[in-house]
Amino acid sequence: MHDGIDNPSFTSGGEEGFKSFNKDSAELQHSSAEKTPKDHPQPDGEQKFEEGPCGWGSCTPRFLQRCNNPIGYLCMYSLLAVMQGTSVNGLVNVVISTIEKRYDLNSSLTGLISCSYDIAFCLLSLSISFYGQRGHKPRWLAFSALMIGLGSIVFSFPHFTSGLYEFGSESSDVCEISRTNSTVQNCTDNKGSPLTKYLYVFVLAQLLMGVGGTPLYTLGTAYFDDSLPAHKSSLYIGIGYGMSVVGPAIGFLIGGQLLNIYIDFNKGQSVHLTPNDPRWLGAWWIAFVICGLITWLLIPPFLCFPKHLPGTAKVQSEKISEAHSNGSESIVEKQNLGKSFKDFPLALLLMLRNPVLMTLTFASCADALITTGFATFLPKIIENQFSLSSSFSAILGGGVLIPAAAIGQVLGGVIVSKFKFECKTIIKFSVVTTFVSVALSSVFLFGMCGNDPFAGVSEQYNGTGQIGDIVAPCNDNCSCTRSFYDPICGSNGVQYFSACYAGCTSVTLNGDIKLYNNCSCIGEQVRKLSQFQSFNMSAAQNGKCEASCKRLPLFMGFFFFVVCTTFMTATPITMAILRCVPDKQRSFALGVQWLFIRLLGSIPGPILFGVIIDSTCILWNVNECGIKGACWTYNNSKTAYSLAAISAVCKILTIVFLFIAICIYKPPQRKAESLQDNSTIISSVSL
Repeated sequence: MHDGIDNPSFTSGGEEGFKSFNKDSAELQHSSAEKTPKDHPQPDGEQKFEEGPCGWGSCTPRFLQRCNNPIGYLCMYSLLAVMQGTSVNGLVNVVISTIEKRYDLNSSLTGLISCSYDIAFCLLSLSISFYGQRGHKPRWLAFSALMIGLGSIVFSFPHFTSGLYEFGSESSDVCEISRTNSTVQNCTDNKGSPLTKYLYVFVLAQLLMGVGGTPLYTLGTAYFDDSLPAHKSSLYIGIGYGMSVVGPAIGFLIGGQLLNIYIDFNKGQSVHLTPNDPRWLGAWWIAFVICGLITWLLIPPFLCFPKHLPGTAKVQSEKISEAHSNGSESIVEKQNLGKSFKDFPLALLLMLRNPVLMTLTFASCADALITTGFATFLPKIIENQFSLSSSFSAILGGGVLIPAAAIGQVLGGVIVSKFKFECKTIIKFSVVTTFVSVALSSVFLFGMCGNDPFAGVSEQYNGTGQIGDIVAPCNDNCSCTRSFYDPICGSNGVQYFSACYAGCTSVTLNGDIKLYNNCSCIGEQVRKLSQFQSFNMSAAQNGKCEASCKRLPLFMGFFFFVVCTTFMTATPITMAILRCVPDKQRSFALGVQWLFIRLLGSIPGPILFGVIIDSTCILWNVNECGIKGACWTYNNSKTAYSLAAISAVCKILTIVFLFIAICIYKPPQRKAESLQDNSTIISSVSL
């Protein structure tokens, strides 16, 4: 309108025509201003936006009023998001293997621990987001801090109620001639350890943290949109989501360092073990106690925020509805939906019948499927693709995944805020970033490497034995066990399952390095490894052989941009969801979104990736009773192709759902009519 008025071409029709147009334009603007902004009536005489000072009841210190704004709330929200990410997505993943050893839990049981958080989130996301959308959202965030802190402390309880850790005697890692078949076990008398009962404590702790996490990502996010103009809320939400990604990095860093402290140091137990000993268990519980106490410190600050920040009423009165035009907005306004739980079925039905909301939600689910899968298994992928240690792989994976995800979250919010995208433009922007992410997903093919020589796995023992069997004539008389994977690298450049399976009979220490000698399975080949100073061809060194594949920098560089572009769509899709639903249903819409993300993305993602990765296993741990355990090594090429395929499929699904959302989205009818009237007037004046 203003561009048309300021254009000199409109004055060529004469002064009279210009005055007539100017008058009509002014009337149209006034009429449009009355129609398009959201009206906020005072239902039943009750004030709709209860703005107030920052404080606790009548105690409203002056210095606290500096925090009574969106920036102050963003700081507290970010801290809570960091603590939630630290405990749930960081510490739990770091200590899971320690918990397995300490409490005799297998991977399927620890998997139940991991998904208990998502189960609680799914069960409560709809009810909390519906009930809390008209309530005091900061108080719900205080409740969130209470439950996350409580869950974190409960997670540490098993350490204080269980006895001392019994680490047993050290086992030999060299070949010892077996006299009798002492490895046969009575497989029928296996009874569960009494320590496994602590599984229920860990599950309870995760459920409590799931209860706390639900208001954080539904009501807490909607509070930003309540208090800020549409183009600014995306920036704040992007920063808040970005901080939630920083939490796991802190959890990995702190949790990993604390594992260098002995588990029972507080119980007066003195041991001679070192962290390099396979029997060592670190103090996994310390970080959970600290994290719980710090999270509880956030309860008072959230309780001091008012129900609505100052200026909320003005912001809401100036907002223009962009809800998808399918009649749901009139129903919500006419019935004042959401005042009681009696409205829940109708409110849920309106959400499920909103095709734009559901297609955007399914797009988020497809992205969540691959992001949670990679977050869980990226260290394992790096470890096997490039023959790195598990600790270094975890550091490398976290060092790329966490910053890239945080940058993507914030960058997506900044772009939407900077260019003030409308709902449909936001969806188009998400399509573009997803296309870029698909193109970069070829990282798995660029970084694909074959398997390095592995005796009994990818090649024979000097022409003896069979591929797929690590037992060969050269180690058949050794009493070796497959339950402990301790790889060594022979002087011939071939990796062996352990010193025992390499037939090594003696070991010498050179600092932290173990040098094995007289290894009957290592052939008299030309020496390939520079670390062996002697010409003893039957020698080996502890650790995996250096990978022949040199594509690690290329892989990590591409993967950084894949993660960044993937997370760039997270904040924009959240903003599109907030805009495509009626104002009074924004919190509930986020609850619906997160329910489907957990059910179709976060929960099945790690399971699906685990099944795919396990399907590429070429060496399983099978105990003396014939029970299959963990996989020791994988087919690298098959793993790369499989992961590239599942990534491409999920990305294509994301694009399809986003395209559908673009095609079916209809802005509110009154806004469309206003734009059409504008065009008609401008055209008539131009003529």
